[in-house]
Amino acid sequence: MTLRTRLNLVVATLSAAFVAVLILAEIQSTRASVREETEAANRVAVQLLGRVASLYSMIGGPELVLDLLDHLGRVRSNEIYLLSASNEVLYRSPAATYKAGREAPHWFARLLAPPAARAELPLRGGVRLIVETQPSRAVLDAWDDLLRLTGLGLTMLVVVNGLAFWSMTRLLRPFPIIAAGLERIERGELDYRLPPLPGVEAGAIGRAFNAMAGAVQDKVDVERKANAAENRLAERRELASLVDQRLEEERRLIAHELHDEFGQSVTAIRSLALAVARKAGTRDPEIAEVANTISQEAARLYDAMHGLIPRLAPLSLDTLGLAATLENLVVDTRRRHPGLDLRLTTAIDCDLGPSVTLALYRFVQEGLTNALRHGSPRHVEVDLRSDATAIRARVVDDGTGLPPDWRRPGHFGLRGLEDRFEQLGGRLRIDAGHGGRGVALSAEIALAAGELPEALA
Repeated sequence: MTLRTRLNLVVATLSAAFVAVLILAEIQSTRASVREETEAANRVAVQLLGRVASLYSMIGGPELVLDLLDHLGRVRSNEIYLLSASNEVLYRSPAATYKAGREAPHWFARLLAPPAARAELPLRGGVRLIVETQPSRAVLDAWDDLLRLTGLGLTMLVVVNGLAFWSMTRLLRPFPIIAAGLERIERGELDYRLPPLPGVEAGAIGRAFNAMAGAVQDKVDVERKANAAENRLAERRELASLVDQRLEEERRLIAHELHDEFGQSVTAIRSLALAVARKAGTRDPEIAEVANTISQEAARLYDAMHGLIPRLAPLSLDTLGLAATLENLVVDTRRRHPGLDLRLTTAIDCDLGPSVTLALYRFVQEGLTNALRHGSPRHVEVDLRSDATAIRARVVDDGTGLPPDWRRPGHFGLRGLEDRFEQLGGRLRIDAGHGGRGVALSAEIALAAGELPEALA
């Protein structure tokens, strides 16, 4: 049911109720009026006719009374009888000429007519004069008045409802346009705007609708751009993860090649150089000296290569595990920096997958590299431990801290660590101190019931 129909029904119902109340009030008023008129007319007729008929009866007998009644004719609201001593009807009121042949409905007459009143007046000679109430003409008048009022009420009801229907049609004409606009917005036509609508209220609604549609369109555009940017960021993170994975694979492959192929070749070169030096001996000191020089250079190349391999890929992670590999890294760092107080603490009770193991190793390696490159620290503490909820790692130094512009473009070490831990469901915190306060790197990867999530294993 439309709003216009509901409003018209409300107006029609109220109008009909108003007309019904008027009719009921008119019926009540008419009922009281008819009763008062009938009772008054009956009292007057009884009093006057009783006295006059009694006087005429004493003077001239029943004939004079009958002549009086014949000349009197019909008395409104009363029925008059003259009966003989043997109950013979000597006289009866003539039929009413007013609205002759018409009667009000029986139910209406019963509703309005007062209780019947009958007065019997004895006269000379045993004659009796009977006066009864007869309100039929008054009831008929009331019925005709009620019909006129009802007709007028129905006419006004039709007129008022017609005017109300016309007014509602004009007033609510903009609402289908607004509803259609809302449906178009719901279908995704966010660029749709309502035309100017007639009327103060409809115009205000139209302006509010257009403002709302503009705001919704702007918000949806922003959300779409944000979703697109988030999708691009996720794709780039996935690409970065793949690139990082391939880079680690290449590093591991290069490390294996250096360790297996180049390491054996350099060892063979050194062995051959030593053999040549021993064979030349004192017979050819120059050749022996050149051979010794080649052996020394091969030894330095071997040491440099073995120092480079852990930086490319810690091959010992697969065989010795994280704790032993970190111990080797710490020993190598102490050897290269004799004045550094470097301490390592590991207490990991759960099995780590390769991704997490490599991430923690890179975390410690990057922390040591940044501390030694930028901070010139005297003390560095490395701590790795786990409990039932998470794995936590810290690298703290007392150096001069990172430079103020360490986040500028081109510095990918720490930012790469942040991305790596985010991909593993963890987080990295960097407290970059200044003025000799040092740097504290903290990493955390949450565990589920003391075990790594399947995606991180």
